[in-house]
Amino acid sequence: MRRRSVLATTAGVAAAAAFLDGAPARAQGATGADPGPDSVQLTWLEGAPAESPGSTWGVPWGPGRFPGDQAFQLTGDDGAAVPVQTWPLAYWPDGSLKWTGHAVGPAARQESFTLTAGEPAAPAFAVSVSDTKRHVDVDTGVITVRLPKSGTDLIEYVKRGSRTIAKDGQLVNITQKEAPDPETGSVSRDRYVSEVDDVEVEQTGPVRAVVKVTGTHRRTKGRGKSWLPFTVRLYFYAGGESFRMVHTFVYDSDGEDAFIAGLGVRFKVALTDELYDRHIRFVGEGHGQLTEAVRGITGLRRDPGQAVRDAQIAGQALPDPATWDQRVTTRLHWIPAWGDYSLAQLNSEGFAIRKRTKAGHGWVPVDQGRRASGFAYLGGPSGGFGFGMKDFWQRHPTGLDIRDAHTDEATVTVWMWSPEAQPMDTRFYHDGLGQDTYPEQLDALEITYEDYEPGFGTPNGVARTTELQFWAVEATPTAERLGAMADAVRAQPQVIAPTEHMSAAGAFGGLFGPVDRSHPVKAEVEDTLDFLFEHYRTEQDQRHWYGFWDFGDFMHSKDVDRRIWRYDIGGYAWDNSEISPDQWFWMHYLHTNRADVFRFAEALTRKTSEVNCYHTGDWAGLGTRHGVQHWGDSSKQVRVSNANYRRYFYYLTADERTGDLLRSLASSEETALVLDTGRKIRAEDDPWNPDRNAVGIGFGTSWAALAAAWLTEWERRGPDWEFCRDKVLGTMETIAAQPNGFAQGSADYDLDTGRYAIEAEPVTERSNLSNSFGRIEICAELIQQVDMPAFEADWLKYSRFYTATRAEQEAEYGGRFGDLFLYSYTRANAFVYARTGDESQARLAWDRFRGAKDAPDYSPLETETVTGTLNTVEWWPNGGTNDMAQWGLAAIQILHLVGEFAPDE
Repeated sequence: MRRRSVLATTAGVAAAAAFLDGAPARAQGATGADPGPDSVQLTWLEGAPAESPGSTWGVPWGPGRFPGDQAFQLTGDDGAAVPVQTWPLAYWPDGSLKWTGHAVGPAARQESFTLTAGEPAAPAFAVSVSDTKRHVDVDTGVITVRLPKSGTDLIEYVKRGSRTIAKDGQLVNITQKEAPDPETGSVSRDRYVSEVDDVEVEQTGPVRAVVKVTGTHRRTKGRGKSWLPFTVRLYFYAGGESFRMVHTFVYDSDGEDAFIAGLGVRFKVALTDELYDRHIRFVGEGHGQLTEAVRGITGLRRDPGQAVRDAQIAGQALPDPATWDQRVTTRLHWIPAWGDYSLAQLNSEGFAIRKRTKAGHGWVPVDQGRRASGFAYLGGPSGGFGFGMKDFWQRHPTGLDIRDAHTDEATVTVWMWSPEAQPMDTRFYHDGLGQDTYPEQLDALEITYEDYEPGFGTPNGVARTTELQFWAVEATPTAERLGAMADAVRAQPQVIAPTEHMSAAGAFGGLFGPVDRSHPVKAEVEDTLDFLFEHYRTEQDQRHWYGFWDFGDFMHSKDVDRRIWRYDIGGYAWDNSEISPDQWFWMHYLHTNRADVFRFAEALTRKTSEVNCYHTGDWAGLGTRHGVQHWGDSSKQVRVSNANYRRYFYYLTADERTGDLLRSLASSEETALVLDTGRKIRAEDDPWNPDRNAVGIGFGTSWAALAAAWLTEWERRGPDWEFCRDKVLGTMETIAAQPNGFAQGSADYDLDTGRYAIEAEPVTERSNLSNSFGRIEICAELIQQVDMPAFEADWLKYSRFYTATRAEQEAEYGGRFGDLFLYSYTRANAFVYARTGDESQARLAWDRFRGAKDAPDYSPLETETVTGTLNTVEWWPNGGTNDMAQWGLAAIQILHLVGEFAPDE
């Protein structure tokens, strides 16, 4: 037994024993007893930003390294102190810090930072929050913002000094009752605006302030009907002249008689400069910009002068008109004032800009482009307002509007769903095809892989989150700065910790390490990992997996005849987290620290955590199985809403919205009382009578997801953390106590005690999926954190035998296990080695990973150019998301846990 493995074996015992006796834990993960370093060098995900609105991130620490109230200090690469705000994100059982959240303001732009224990430096201008009965005021030291606690405005005003830059910030929704139809002759639409119900201050500085606003959209006319509940978080940083908005709405309709025709965020912008000094800016693809003024003085028949023209293009105040060529000065009133501009990105491949003088007059086309940045600006030398939306072209149809810029008060709107597009259509895509009974639905499942049931393909309760950024600047920015601002909109600058630190601290079970190409076989595995990621990124673009509801997700399986993915065939279409691709891509980021992998996984989490899941109603806490529509399949399960998939993004970014989602999952086992998951196969003489003290919850896909949610709430010390702790410990104990332990498969669960009943007779479950929805990973974290020898022994035994021979399984358990993904489940064998030092398990992990009969063959790692399809594409016929996700998870963990045993060939 290697010394490293001996230490790892004792590590879990020490950590959990510390929890029991209150002493500091001193071990963290599968592969070492040292709790990791007490400082970390941090960098930027995409390099030091030219424009940073501020950044927030998370850092892991080994158990016992720091007490729960530890302060931290930050220094830049120049040795200077950098103001930083710190708060706990999670704790180890002994109360020491497991994850910390940190924030820096816009002035922090050094290439790298060092974070360590110590007193933080104070910002030159601390952000401050004043919470009164009627409103909340936030002052960053540069801008002041008032947030009313009632009414239609989320933001009453944004001031810079004494000047109001923008005001009346509200949400706007346009809705129609008629189904979308381009040939409909008459369509009536209603307008809704935000109605604020509650305003809560979540952080008060000194570097970062967070305010949460909740409400609904209320109709402006008639009876004032309300719908579309929203949650908006507003983020402010010390010394900042901008603020960030994270906007979430819940779609509380079945989509049959209410169709969203527009959804946006709107402000009024005060304008005082002369019309020729009012600047319009749209940043297109890259840093390309439309550079215009409400009243242009370039290209005229008479020339005002080179200096005058140059100043207008540069966004600078023009000289006194008395100094111009008077043939222009005396005729300024004849030059049209263009008050309205509109940019519409109706698909991922093109945007168009048009303008008009004012309402009631015709639009004039300006220009077109491919993929707009999603950022625009309106203002002049005396100040202005920048506004933008993240993932703008990817989340089409979107838009940026400016209205009445020729008056003293313009209106700007960021459209998350542009009214220039057809209204949103969320109706189910077929009429049921006569699938009126369970036998018919099960038979149809055999051909399309779609689990259909009337009334279950509803979007009622799904959600979508959008990120926006707004600036209140003292003068029109230069073209260079506008480009940098657009970059900050495209990708919020993100501070990161390196792979080496996260692995050493035991983050997410310590199952990953840095890229290692030191051995030919390791290099081959690394190359395949890179190829598979590039394959998905390429497919996302060439298959145009974009759109409001779709961006972030990808397809399940390929159609080798049509040379496409099976987008229109039942359960083979949108993947909806099937077999853990979310976890694969986050593990790949942790393994590589690559920015493109992070952004890919970020979009995936934003989509799957919102659109795939129900957030209100009886099914709240459940997600929908893969299908043609994200909410279409009738199988609603916790394996899809899975907390295992959300934890990575939450802890790496400290994102409050994802924190809300994780908290809501901590009691999702209650859905077992409202939905019978076995309804289609239940015998007639076995009626469903749910008993909260005896509900069937399996030890595989369901328990893995629930345990992750409970663990997260426990370590975050949420409102219900003690019961969540008891559920973690209770289920661990009662699973291990089953006649066949994990192999038993399931038992009756008591919702009130958080424990399983102990079955009388041993049985052996044969589910192929039990290990493939995060159970291997969450068991590693539980063993890392909890001293329960019986649980660890049973999990290690189960892991050994899952990939053993059928004869060995029969002899040990009296039955055999499933036979899919065995090559991937060898990552559990690697974990067995890490905990016990049994080298036979390390060798088995490599042998079965590379040589099992079901192991996928991804060679050659080459694509072919295919023509004759709708678009010319790079086609790779191998692999589907199920296999690639499980292979990727196994590759990363085997490389780290048993890399030293890589075979010679």
